[in-house]
Order: sequence, then structure tokens, then C-alpha cells
Amino acid sequence: MTPSELAPAFFLAVVVILAVCRLVGVLLQRVGQPLVVGEMLAGVVLGPSVLGALLPDVEAGLFPAELRPVLYVVGQIGLVAFMFHVGWDFQVDRLRGVARSAGLVSAAGVLVPVALGSALITVVGERTGTLAPGVPLLVSALFVGVALAVTAFPMLARIISERGLTGTRFGSLALGAGAVDDAVAWVLLAGVFSISGGSAGLVSLAVTGALGLVLVLAVVRRLHSRTVRLTERAAPESLLPVLVGALFLVAWYTDEIGLYAVFGAFSLGLVFPRSERLDHTVEALKPVGAVFLPLFFTYSGLNTDFALLASGPVLLLTLGCLLVAVAGKFGACWLAARLAGEPGAVALRVGALMNARGLMQLIALNLGLAAGIVTQALFSALVVVAVVTTVMATPLLTWIDRRERARGGGP
Repeated sequence: MTPSELAPAFFLAVVVILAVCRLVGVLLQRVGQPLVVGEMLAGVVLGPSVLGALLPDVEAGLFPAELRPVLYVVGQIGLVAFMFHVGWDFQVDRLRGVARSAGLVSAAGVLVPVALGSALITVVGERTGTLAPGVPLLVSALFVGVALAVTAFPMLARIISERGLTGTRFGSLALGAGAVDDAVAWVLLAGVFSISGGSAGLVSLAVTGALGLVLVLAVVRRLHSRTVRLTERAAPESLLPVLVGALFLVAWYTDEIGLYAVFGAFSLGLVFPRSERLDHTVEALKPVGAVFLPLFFTYSGLNTDFALLASGPVLLLTLGCLLVAVAGKFGACWLAARLAGEPGAVALRVGALMNARGLMQLIALNLGLAAGIVTQALFSALVVVAVVTTVMATPLLTWIDRRERARGGGP
């Protein structure tokens, strides 16, 4: 397709994506699911699993192969804007009272899923025919383990915010553990790519690059008052381009060091200076995430084909991954919270929240697919895990709340 043909195809695709995401999101909100879950499922609906199976010509016409890279890039803009706001809304001082518990929960939420997922693929992976040819078994096993260790941190933050749980102990504990969990998981993912490429360079680059990012962000935080004074003298219309430029620069840097744009955006949101004028500028950026994030879900949905799960071995592997995912995340995080001295109700809620994988697992899976580590069948199986564990979160929290109210307790 020429650029003049690609532009109208893009515009039409965006209209369809936004309409379907809104429709599915509203329907799922009626059963208590956050809007982002609807957007995830809408992406699958628009892919070969639903639209492609029912109306293959319509899917091919709406989403030609040449359009998909454009959807990916524009979807990344939505991801970066969304994660910046997650960091912006996250208050670090809430972690002071839960740091020890958050550390234990995070460690359990990474180590146990990585061990269980890697063991599962090592034992049965080659028998299912879902592993990529030419990729060492160790790489496939570690990749699945790390993918299962990811927590849907943006999703977790959205659930906590929408349910008014921001000030609760378990909300702060889950946010802290989820942030650390995902940061460690991305470093481990860089390690998997290093092993796949036969070089330790990616790991060293990620670690040293992360240290450099921490230093830069520490300087930004220290210059808070000076930055605020400068923005007060700047023209209001000039602040948004400066914010977008800073955001994209950090996103580029973290992509280059292997920690990926979403964590650069989240980190910048954490330390970005705050003032009345800057707050208005940040709010002006929020619609970007709302409009463009569904494009990323659709890109993932276009790579998901549930028909590939029809064979017995692949379906059994999917169920195995799901069981391992829940046991390794919900079970391990619940147990770690209990060992840290948290009450049973707090530990259960933390486990339910940490078990959701959603957006972050989809990001990891897309990276693995692009690197040739993941086959289309394994990708689809792990998307099932991402969707099911994410959908589980809200009903689990509701069940726990009802149980506690019946016992005379509260959130």
C-alpha cells in the first residue's frame, strides 16, 4: 500500500477499533469489569479468533498486513501516555509502611512463576509442538516463566483507583509489589533475550542503563522547585510539547537499554515536577492514552488465533500454563503476604490483584513473537492466560469483600 492508501485505511481502522472497544468495554463494565478488560477482549474479537473466523474478508480489508506496524507504533504512544499517568498518580510515600511486605510479595511473585513456568515447558513443551524451531529449550522455558511472572501493573492501578482502594493497606502493598515485580521481570526478560542471542550484552546494558535512568530521574526530582519556577514563566501552550518531548526521550532511552518504553514512562511520571500549571498539562495528555491504547490491544488480538488451541496437546498446555500461572502468582503472593504478617483478608486481596497479567503480559508476548522466540500457537495460549487471570481479579475481589462483610470485617 502507498502512503496515500495507508492513511484512509488507518483512519477507518481506528474508528472501528474505538467503536468495538467502547461497546465491549461498556458491556463488561455492567458485570463489574474495568474498561481496560473490555479493550483487551475487543482486540481479540477484531482478530482471527472471532472476526477473522466469521468474516475473513472483512478482517483482511480492515487490517491489511501493511497497516499492522502502524497500529503497533501508534499503540505504543497510547501505552507510553497511559503508563506516564500511572506513575503520575502513584504516590511513593504510601509504600513506607508496607515496604517489607511488598518486597516479600514481589520476590515470591517473580521467583515462583518463573520456576513453575520454566519447569512446565521443560517437561512438556516439546511434546506439544508449540515451541519455535531453532530456539533452545532453555530460552523457551525461561521466556514462558518470565511471561507468567509479569503483573498487570497498569491494570492493577486502574482496579484500585476505580474501586476507591487507593488509601487501603492492601492497595498500597499491591501497587508497590506490582511495580517492583514488573521491573525485575523486565530485567529477566532482557536476560532471556541475551541468552537467545548468545550474548550477555543485553543484560549488562539493561542493568547499567537502569542505573543511569535512576540517576537522571533523581536529578529531575531534586530540581523540582527550579523546574516549577521555569514553567510558571513559560507560555502555557509550550508546556505540552516539552512534556511530550521529555516523555518520548525517556521512552526511547528505556527501549534502547532493553527495559522498554512503558517503564521509562512510568518512572518519569513518578518524579515529574508538580504544580497547578503542570497538572493541567499532564491532564491534557490523558486523552492520548484513552484514544491510542486500544490500538495496541487490537494489534495483539490480530496475532491471537484461538483456533490454534483446538489440538489436544496445545489445549492441555494452555490449561497447564493457566494452572501454573494462578498457583505461582495468586498462591505464592498470598502465602508471602501471610508470612510477612499481613492479615488473611489483605493477603487474599493482594494475591487476587497480583494474579492479573493483562497489558504487561501482552507487551512481553508481542516482544517474544517479534524476536521469534514464541510461535503463534504459544502466543495464543499465553494470551488466554493473560485474559483469564485479568478477568479473575474483579470477581475475586468482590467475593473476598462479601466474605469479609459476612464475617463483620471490611476491605
